[in-house]
Amino acid sequence: MKKVLSYIIFLIFSTIAYAGNITIYAASSLSFAFKELIKTYQEKYPKDNIKVIFGSSGKGYNQIINGAPYDIFFSADMFYVKKLHENGLTLTEPKAYAKGRIVIWTRKNSGIDISKGIKVVLDKKVKKIAVANWKLAPYGKAAKKCLQYYGLFDKVKHKLVKGQSIVQTAQFVQIGAADIGFIALSLAVSNKLKNIGNYYLLSEKCHSPILQGYAVLKNASKNKEKLETALRFYKFIQAKKAKEILKKYGFLPVG
Repeated sequence: MKKVLSYIIFLIFSTIAYAGNITIYAASSLSFAFKELIKTYQEKYPKDNIKVIFGSSGKGYNQIINGAPYDIFFSADMFYVKKLHENGLTLTEPKAYAKGRIVIWTRKNSGIDISKGIKVVLDKKVKKIAVANWKLAPYGKAAKKCLQYYGLFDKVKHKLVKGQSIVQTAQFVQIGAADIGFIALSLAVSNKLKNIGNYYLLSEKCHSPILQGYAVLKNASKNKEKLETALRFYKFIQAKKAKEILKKYGFLPVG
């Protein structure tokens, strides 16, 4: 009887130790991948409660600098994570979790031949081009770099429609506010977009590597359960299963 009681007490305290509430700010390029990542994570830690806010990396950085209570930050590049670390706002070192790729995407019914690649921006059918705000979104910065690399930026800058995140950029194309858009491969291969659009994968030579980084933030140290959960999720992202999920959504493994 004592052994049974001791075991029950052990289970109760084990459950308490493995339960916490955390809020994550994640780059919009992770919107679809994160649903599967969290589902897989909670199969092992069902008591952990994880809330995710999606947006541009620059917007997340600005919110954290100004006191937003996020516990982990997933950026679409290393720059913003390193800046937070330099400002003493992270508990862990900035770490790369994946490498992203950028594509040109259009609706299947647009009548636009996306197989032309980057030159499609000059197509007469292309009146508006969606691109994420390059001052806030790493994928927007990569898009601008590609246009400049091929000597096309000045020729099409009057066509550009800026989204505040890579998801909003894709939405502009979805609703017809733009004819084509520069978006993350992770969005283009998602179930939501792959059935309604076509994409062209841009060469990595036209932009700097989109090395995506993350870190646990100082806010996670407010209580023991929150910190334990944040560190568990941080480590989970480095696990084989998480890497397989990220790869499924077009993210390349680091190294």
